[in-house]
Amino acid sequence: MWLRSLKLSRQISTNFIRNYSVKEPSSEGHVTTHYSIHSRELDPRWKDISMERVQDESDVVIVGAGPAGLSAAIRLKQLAAKSNKEIKVTVVEKASELGGHTLSGACIETKALDELIPDWKERDSPLKTPVTKDIFRYLTEKSAFNIPIFKSLPMYNHGNYIVRLGHVVQWLGGIAEELGVDIYTGIAASEYLKNEAGYIEGIATNDVGIAKDGSPKDSFERGMEIRAKCTIFSEGCHGHLAKRLYSDFNLRANCEPQTYGIGLKELWEINPEKHKPGTIEHTTGWPLDKHTYGGSFLYHLNEETPLIAVGFVVGLDYQNPYLSPFREFQRFKTHPSVRSYFDDPLANRIAYGARALNEGGIQSIPKLTMPGGCLIGCSPGFMNVPKIKGTHNAMKSGILAADAIFEAFDSDNLSSGFEPSRYEKDLRESWVWDELYSVRNVRPSFHNPLGVFGTMIYTGFSQLILRGKEPWTFSHGGTDSAKLKPAKECQPIDYPKPDGKVTFDLLSSVALTGTNHEGDQPAHLTLRDDKVPVAQNLAIYDGPEQRFCPAGVYEYVENESGDGKHLVINAQNCIHCKTCDIKDPSQNINWVTPEGGGGPAYSGM
Repeated sequence: MWLRSLKLSRQISTNFIRNYSVKEPSSEGHVTTHYSIHSRELDPRWKDISMERVQDESDVVIVGAGPAGLSAAIRLKQLAAKSNKEIKVTVVEKASELGGHTLSGACIETKALDELIPDWKERDSPLKTPVTKDIFRYLTEKSAFNIPIFKSLPMYNHGNYIVRLGHVVQWLGGIAEELGVDIYTGIAASEYLKNEAGYIEGIATNDVGIAKDGSPKDSFERGMEIRAKCTIFSEGCHGHLAKRLYSDFNLRANCEPQTYGIGLKELWEINPEKHKPGTIEHTTGWPLDKHTYGGSFLYHLNEETPLIAVGFVVGLDYQNPYLSPFREFQRFKTHPSVRSYFDDPLANRIAYGARALNEGGIQSIPKLTMPGGCLIGCSPGFMNVPKIKGTHNAMKSGILAADAIFEAFDSDNLSSGFEPSRYEKDLRESWVWDELYSVRNVRPSFHNPLGVFGTMIYTGFSQLILRGKEPWTFSHGGTDSAKLKPAKECQPIDYPKPDGKVTFDLLSSVALTGTNHEGDQPAHLTLRDDKVPVAQNLAIYDGPEQRFCPAGVYEYVENESGDGKHLVINAQNCIHCKTCDIKDPSQNINWVTPEGGGGPAYSGM
């Protein structure tokens, strides 16, 4: 097992924190069998199973090997080398390999990278495609209208690079390992550890060897503890541990609820004659109505194969429960302005994926530190929504967190319960805060009678005339899960059948993600109450989880008795996008970590 392969010290500890609600032991017929819902302590099948865990120690443990987490790790090691100090930095990543769960558009700014690795151009980085042309269009069903992009507008991309972010993550990971960072992939951080004083003291990794009915297999092995003086949470959008931290440490007391979008993406090999490396195309409008936030991106990469990344983002504050983000994406590809890329004998779709993204901006950023740890990257949410970019801000947050932590380490003040308060102060004084403040009203301006038209007008007024210095701040107006209307108030959407050439069905798309989970394990899409889906989601909203999930995880099927339907959770399909946890109108779905290594296997997404 992986515990032995890590050659860790064999110290044993049983001190861990449970952050779950618990019920009586599971029995046959339950949709949810996970121990976070059905307590092992009440389950006789677990009576004689040892709950002891192996323990290791680190100075700093980082949860998540994305751009932010790896930037923090690299910076810590750079500072240690400069000061001739030894600091142990450990990174745990739930994907089976670096970049395996990373998905983004992605067009990135390099200013954080310039700070972290000034010679990145000489280090064979995967940033090979500088932006050479910007196109922004408003679409009707049959037409496209160009919208000018001025240099001061957020959508201006000259000077940026089109990348496959998973490749950037792999490259950063290689640099981190060269500097001596310990990176463990295929290992999910399932909970955080707290001492009696309530300080964060590290994390515990997931258990393995649990059967689908919640019972221990013969191969059961307890997860391990990694104790650390400071824990950095860099889980990405809607982090599994972060959402508990918000409640446990009241981190959202002085901010608005986070709001989200879902981004869907495909990679296509296209006809070389249609390939324009460095060109960026964005659209808004059709196929969405004016009151549904969203739009498309299409990026021409500069690789040996003529490749484009095409995707579609839908704001998760949409109201119609019949809307399917996946089908809206498929429908977009049929528009006359882009169809020729796909409807071509030389065109071939080679990858698909989806991921939720933070859209709340500066209004929704929580308190970033707590005793023993801090939040960085897309976990607290530093995405610039009108730019459709967050990687540079995420990386900068990792750099600033590392600076604050190393300062304490260098002065021998890094000890149990240390809170890196300087990090939040420095972030608020950095270009990250200035950037997010200047666009703070663009996304919430969508909640106006004109919808997308009002937002375009406001964006021009705010960014070109007021330059983001307007003296007012708009509110987002609540959570995305509360925005769905009952089905009886909405019209079903008649989506065309996929043609298998330009548009595709959901399951054939999921097959391209490489998603895999050990089949005989409890579903990690847990329900706080198994009765809620049918009684509320199906009865009131016509089962919207069947449509907002981009991987076909949820389906309502007829009971054998013919007296109604029940919910089936196909957890093996899950691509870890977190949309269900966000958009569920009953807030009954709670995403928890599966066995480490499970999930999508993206290659350069």
